[in-house]
Amino acid sequence: MVTGDAIDRRHAKRRMPGSEESLCRVKLRIGPELNVIDIGGQGVLVEGPARLTPGARVDVHVVPRQGRVLVRTTVVRVYVSQLRGDTVVYRAGLRFDHAIDVEPGG
Repeated sequence: MVTGDAIDRRHAKRRMPGSEESLCRVKLRIGPELNVIDIGGQGVLVEGPARLTPGARVDVHVVPRQGRVLVRTTVVRVYVSQLRGDTVVYRAGLRFDHAIDVEPGG
């Protein structure tokens, strides 16, 4: 899909979870909770204080409708999204090692 001058290279459809959904946050196995910007069966875009490194392997707790699962991911990109006083907020794209069902409802 082409939007403006940018090409959307996503392999799977993504969606923004509702604020009441369990998928609106994920938790690093070792680290903080992260806000979900958008999520799809193949990966997730998250935002938070965690300084992740592209190429790193991280485990995240995800709570889809089937219940909490620990998913192994690869960090595919990271950038600073906000500077708030003395706090840095990062956005990171995480690719799941295996697809998960992230559809709403159940």
